[in-house]
Amino acid sequence: MILTVDIGNTTICAADMEQDGRGKYTARFTARMDTVPDRSAGAYLAELRELLAEAGIRAGAFRGAVLSSVVPALEEQLRGCARTLTGTEPVVITSKSDTGLTIDLAEPDKVGRDRLVDAAWAAACFPLPVLTVDMGTATTFSVVDADRVFRGGVNAPGVATGLQAPTDRTAQLPVVELETPRHVIGRTTAGCMRSGAVAGAAALVDGITARIEAELGEPVTLVMTGGLARYVEPLCAHPHIYDPDVLLKGLALLYERNAGRTCGETCKLLVAFLANIC
Repeated sequence: MILTVDIGNTTICAADMEQDGRGKYTARFTARMDTVPDRSAGAYLAELRELLAEAGIRAGAFRGAVLSSVVPALEEQLRGCARTLTGTEPVVITSKSDTGLTIDLAEPDKVGRDRLVDAAWAAACFPLPVLTVDMGTATTFSVVDADRVFRGGVNAPGVATGLQAPTDRTAQLPVVELETPRHVIGRTTAGCMRSGAVAGAAALVDGITARIEAELGEPVTLVMTGGLARYVEPLCAHPHIYDPDVLLKGLALLYERNAGRTCGETCKLLVAFLANIC
C-alpha cells in the first residue's frame, strides 16, 4: 500500500493506493485537507494521523510514499509528514522524475507537477495522443503526442472561479451553488449564472480539444479529471473518459517507476556521509 499526497492550491489530498493482481490501483481511504501555506508540519501530521485512525489504517501498513506539489511552501512540511508516517523517504515528483514521457518545453521545471502526473497516467493507460483536462482551482489541458512527448497545453480559469467572479464584482448577483444545469437556457439569474459557468466550461473543453486535434492533425483520447469535472463532463459533446482519480493513480504509478531511484540516491548520500566522518 502506497501513501499518495497531492498538494494543490486549494486542497491537499492523501490516499492509500493499492494495486491488485491485474495492475489496477484503488483507494480505500481518501482524505482532503485545506491548503494553508503557513500551517505547521506538526499540525498536518496530527490531522493525517487522526484521519488514518478513523479509517482504521495503521501508518506502518504503508510500504512507501509519493508526493506532488504546486505549493512550494508546503512541500517540505508534507514530505516530513509522509516520512514520519511510513518510515521511508517519499518519492517527490519533479520534471526530472521518470514519467515515461519526454518533456518538450523551454522551461520544464515550471510545469505543474500535477499536470505531469496526470499526463503520465493517461499516456500509460490510454491510446495516444492523449489530452488530459484537470478541473480544479484552474482548468488545465495537457497534451501527450503519439511519440509520448509532453507538448504542453492550456491553462484556463477554474469553473468555480467563473461562477464566483461576477458575484464578487456585481452588487445584485447572488451566490450560486455549483451543479450541472439541466438546461443551457437559464430561466432565473442563478440558472443563467450556473449555465454560463458549467455549460461554458463544457464548451471550452470541446472547443480547445477540437483546436488541439487540428494542431496535431489527428484525434486525441480525451481524459477528464479533477474535483469539478463531475459537473462539466455530462455536458461535453466530445467523446471522453471521466476518472476522478487520475492524479492519485498517476502518483502510485510514478512511485513504482521512481522508488528505486530514491533509494539509490539515499544510499549514495549515506555513503558520502560515512566517507566524510571516517
